[in-house]
Amino acid sequence: MAVLWRIVVKEFQQLRRDRKMIGIVLVAPVFQLLVLGYAANRDVRDIPLLLVDQDRTAASRDLVDRFTASGHFELVGQEPSTDGVDRWLAAGRAEVALVIGAGFADAVAAGRAPSVQLMADGSDAASAVVGLGYASAIVAGRGAQLVQAKLARAFAPNAAGVALPGPVEVVTRVWYNPDLKSRWYYVPAVLAMVLMVMTLLLTSMAVVREKELGTIEQVSVTPIRSWQLIAGKLLPFYLIGFIDTVLVTALMVGWFGVPLRGSLLLLVALTLVFLLTTLGLGLMVSTFCRTQQQAMMTSAFGFLVPMVYLSGLMFPIENMPRWIQAMTYAVPLRYYATILRAIMLKGAGLSLLWPQALALLAFGLGVLGIASARFRKRLD
Repeated sequence: MAVLWRIVVKEFQQLRRDRKMIGIVLVAPVFQLLVLGYAANRDVRDIPLLLVDQDRTAASRDLVDRFTASGHFELVGQEPSTDGVDRWLAAGRAEVALVIGAGFADAVAAGRAPSVQLMADGSDAASAVVGLGYASAIVAGRGAQLVQAKLARAFAPNAAGVALPGPVEVVTRVWYNPDLKSRWYYVPAVLAMVLMVMTLLLTSMAVVREKELGTIEQVSVTPIRSWQLIAGKLLPFYLIGFIDTVLVTALMVGWFGVPLRGSLLLLVALTLVFLLTTLGLGLMVSTFCRTQQQAMMTSAFGFLVPMVYLSGLMFPIENMPRWIQAMTYAVPLRYYATILRAIMLKGAGLSLLWPQALALLAFGLGVLGIASARFRKRLD
């Protein structure tokens, strides 16, 4: 027990001397618990709703009001016909489209079954199922109220000739994921996480390992320019990221059956843009850390875990509080997650994904530039 006690004292003394590790051990878990505790929420609220009202009557407006008043849906736009629905769903600006056909009010008044169509973005199967359930319940509740109103008038005095209404018929259609397979939503996240680990974590640890062994100082005194040393350190992991992208994509499509509806070339090209950010972060971590343990802890708790939680890979961003949603714009993985699912499930091209691609490029060049400058200064 005396030996065990001396070891415990020694570990605390080492921790006290290393102020960076104290921040990682104490501050980072508390901060992540506060932030990620709000982010980890699968409850579906404020679902972006697109309206296609071809009836434009008081009855159709009443149905729309019930959707917005429920708290589950947020009306984000309107289209005159169903031709514009694909643009909204493919761009991710709407997740559910409510189509009220012409003659809705006439069918209600004549006692026929009015038809309401719901179109959902099935690339997020969990949210699509919940959203369709909420929408169907709202429409069914409205239909039940219409039946009760008609029955009350039918059995009232002098109610001869009043037609009884039929039930409201709901026609649902799920795009991009007709069977609502949740695997199609989560499996693409594996690609992003593999790339994050292989490039960010290993890059930082590989550079720090040379610091521990003293070999990086030996290389720095040789007639090699700093940018050559940086490129030589990063290019192998860049190649590893490219190989991982091809292998994991082939496994997703061939083994798990996740469709690749878009361009594989575009997916690989934008993945290489994303790798600029992860390699830059790994290089930046190596400039702060002196041991592999510090590099691993800093990479995992400082970047990997927060980026996974705040990127939308596991939890929908729209379900997070507003202040958390604002923080996600500073997470490069958010844009890459959108690119992954849009290319694979929706078949989107660069004409729709250029904002995300431009954001990734800006993040990548900025982070890599800062990290390279810090690394070059350390070498000097």
